[in-house]
Amino acid sequence: MKAITRFFDRLEDKVRARLSHRSIIYGFVGGIATVVFWRGVWHSSDILMDKGGILGWIFYEPNTIIWSSIILLMTGLFVATFIGERIIISGLKQEKKATDKTEEEVKKEDSRIEILSIKIEQLSKNIEEIKNSLKK
Repeated sequence: MKAITRFFDRLEDKVRARLSHRSIIYGFVGGIATVVFWRGVWHSSDILMDKGGILGWIFYEPNTIIWSSIILLMTGLFVATFIGERIIISGLKQEKKATDKTEEEVKKEDSRIEILSIKIEQLSKNIEEIKNSLKK
């Protein structure tokens, strides 16, 4: 099982790396796959509803709205699915959307984060040295 998971994890990394440079193609591939996936879920739900009985009641359309909304709200996926945390955060910070940033801007941001990380690490070392000198 771990080998299968590892294989698909590596495959995903390679595909994302390639498609991330071609955002329109990435959008079409992702959009089509998403629609086909949800089409399968939709039709499976219809099949289960047509079975009648308890499955018919569970998968009756108004009921699915209620129980699926409850599950999405309980798991925190309601906002993440329909809006996305990234969009909310960028709106609060009045930043550009990640899709509007150029590759150069993303690299600059990454280098700033790396510099800040190094500074924090140095500050931590300095604090430890001060603590040690105060103990003596």
